[in-house]
Amino acid sequence: MNTRTQRRMTTAVAVASISALALVGCAGGTNASDSGGSADEKVTLTVTTFGTFGYDDLYKEYEKQNPNVTIEASNIDTGGNARTDAFTKLAAGSGLSDIVAIEEGWLGAVMEVSDSFVDLRDYGIEDRKSDWVDWKYAQGTDADGRVIGYGTDIGPSGICYNGAAFEAAGLPSDRESVAELLNGDWENFFAVGADYKAKTGKAWFDHSGFVWNAMVNQLDEGYYTADGELNVDGNAELKDRFELLGAAVEGGQSAAQAAWDWNGGKSFVDGTFATFVCPGWMLGVVQGQVEAGGGDASTGWDFADVFPGGAVNWGGAFLTIPESSQHKEAAAALADWLTQPEQQVKQSASAGNFPSTIKAQETLAADATPNAFFNDAPTGAILAERAKGVVAQFKGADDSVIQENVFGPALNSLDRGETDTNGAWDQAIKLLNELVN
Repeated sequence: MNTRTQRRMTTAVAVASISALALVGCAGGTNASDSGGSADEKVTLTVTTFGTFGYDDLYKEYEKQNPNVTIEASNIDTGGNARTDAFTKLAAGSGLSDIVAIEEGWLGAVMEVSDSFVDLRDYGIEDRKSDWVDWKYAQGTDADGRVIGYGTDIGPSGICYNGAAFEAAGLPSDRESVAELLNGDWENFFAVGADYKAKTGKAWFDHSGFVWNAMVNQLDEGYYTADGELNVDGNAELKDRFELLGAAVEGGQSAAQAAWDWNGGKSFVDGTFATFVCPGWMLGVVQGQVEAGGGDASTGWDFADVFPGGAVNWGGAFLTIPESSQHKEAAAALADWLTQPEQQVKQSASAGNFPSTIKAQETLAADATPNAFFNDAPTGAILAERAKGVVAQFKGADDSVIQENVFGPALNSLDRGETDTNGAWDQAIKLLNELVN
């Protein structure tokens, strides 16, 4: 490992500590010799995912089909904590699972140490290249042409909204009317939010961090240019969007929630806010939070086929196999199976996320199955519509660090009224210079 790589991984761990990201352990690889995955050879495969992957039933199905395989799965609560966990273990040179899920936001950092992961061309992934949308397969390919990730989901986004809250403000609450109301740019979204705030005295969205992430992801180039150059300080387009969001926050539209907490889910139930930016994988998060807060389908959350400013991708993941795995062939067989179109459709039904394989997308587009939790919204079909025109933005090595540890604290200060928009931008640039430049 070269000095630059060591420095990058050390920085990744240190920055995560600054933001108090907990180190969550995951099962380590076993010490047995590499298993060929034959039908009569017993093998235990460890898998680490994060957030809401919807794999539990699939693990059981695979074990039933492959009696020689035992899957020991661990799931880390958030992508940020999963990043910390992965880079801590990469730096230590041990402890990684046989299969490790990585998130799009930190894929750039992983690509700097891509030789720590198996080249999946050795296990036939090229035969499946046409399964995925082309940009997803390309994302998992490093500069040397090595393919290190089986694509799981992508993140086309719609708007989750609380129909009861809309009705209380005299706004239309049926999906088609909400899509028409919110159709347009971010100026329109915040204008409706200002109207909602004036009529109810309540916040329009949960906190500014997630809204900001979506706004950034919509740009052709975000925190990095397409050729990998840092693209924050002096980026007029980025600052214009920050100022637009800042004006909405200063107008009381943010509920200043803590990311990934929302008062134990209660804020999704008690009307603290009315809208929530929802890439497909977030649907499972919303349902989990509502239920944790004591709510259910009657709480009123719905899902509209609309997103301010048009198509956007937020998130998506890959399954990788570290070189440290002692069961590479068996791990590749499992990861390959988990990302087949048939399994991606099942994963979507379980977790609400949207598949990256073309056949699975076509299945969901043709299937308008109502989602009982979201007022019978055909969530799969809506996401298929929202996926039209989606192409993922290039993510640089410190993209997730910039989102979470540079803009995260600045936007928290803005949400809490501790600074104004200009002060929050200056705070972000200061943190950028300290942590990234």
